[in-house]
Amino acid sequence: MNKSMHSQSKWVIPLVSLVTFVGFLDTHLLLPLMALYASSLGAGAGIIGIIIGLYSITNTGANVLFGRLVDRIGYKFPLLAGLLGDAVCMLLYTICRLPVHLAVVRAAHGTSGGMVGPATMSATANLSGREKGRAMGIYGMSISAASLVGFGVSAVLVARYGYTGVFFFGALLLFFGMGGSLFLPRVKKSIPELSSSGISRMTLFKRKGLTIAYCSIFSQYFTLGGIVTLLPLYIAGLEMEAFHVGMLLAIFSIISLVLQVPSGILSDKVGRVPLVVISLCLCTVSVILIPFMMAFVLLAGTMILYGAAHGMLFPSISALIADNTLPEERGTATGAFHALITIGTAVGAPVTGWLGEVVGVKGGLASAAVVPAVVLVITLIVHQYGSKLSNNSHE
Repeated sequence: MNKSMHSQSKWVIPLVSLVTFVGFLDTHLLLPLMALYASSLGAGAGIIGIIIGLYSITNTGANVLFGRLVDRIGYKFPLLAGLLGDAVCMLLYTICRLPVHLAVVRAAHGTSGGMVGPATMSATANLSGREKGRAMGIYGMSISAASLVGFGVSAVLVARYGYTGVFFFGALLLFFGMGGSLFLPRVKKSIPELSSSGISRMTLFKRKGLTIAYCSIFSQYFTLGGIVTLLPLYIAGLEMEAFHVGMLLAIFSIISLVLQVPSGILSDKVGRVPLVVISLCLCTVSVILIPFMMAFVLLAGTMILYGAAHGMLFPSISALIADNTLPEERGTATGAFHALITIGTAVGAPVTGWLGEVVGVKGGLASAAVVPAVVLVITLIVHQYGSKLSNNSHE
């Protein structure tokens, strides 16, 4: 990495992180209020579920599709288009009058949002130089901060300005993010790179680093989907209130946020896989412990462990994506990564919810630990014997 690129990365990575924060903030602003907004338009419980799910459905496919586009034309145009699309959708929410209107806008929002994840993650990987763990830690911190801030700000804005206030606030920030994106450097694409990327994609998902990263991110968000679904029910069974649920989730978010950058820096020094293994162990143990904790203080302790697992895992597996790909194929790789985030939550919530009905809330919560435990075994096996599974040299 030459001196000009090194000096450039000092301001580029923070700028990418700021744009990432804005690009993910709109989604988290809407999560706490979308069901209520749909209900205010006359949607029943079944229709509300469809409306909320439409974002995940369209976002999953869009992440993969636009990830390939990032490989072909670079990250900058898809990023600008995605932020613009998100901003327009936020404005369109204000003119919805029927549930069908909201469903259409929700699907469009999921599609445009599918450009932002692959573009920002590819930009972070391509512009980070050798300190990819640190850069991905900052990237993960931006996403965690968007979640934490979005949930809190949404409630305040709705109370003071109604739903419209949230939509206009989100749109304004997205336009601000577009302005910041204009200052990001373009990554030039060459014809040889594009012609060779088709060959590399054939083995993309066979590389052991990517196998570990993809399985790990799915397991992390599978368990998160289960916790978000069943933790409120478990807390209610302990005769606590929604306030306690919010506090526990806030504790998780804060711990994850604080640990992102330090764990990313540590992964640059000691390697990615050791931190992945520790994170998966923490995740498995903390999720198993939740249904055995009867007091708020003990539950807070388990959420600290779970937050540590998330905060340590995300930078390491994000860096694995960067380590095991070439710049011209990172769009596809990061698109699949973000698609698995959506799929993990979308699968984890209903599966653990169904298990909660069959075996009880405690059993449903504990069952969420099965997936990270299985992925831990897969990680150890792939790391040990992965060289036999792929001829790719990226480690």
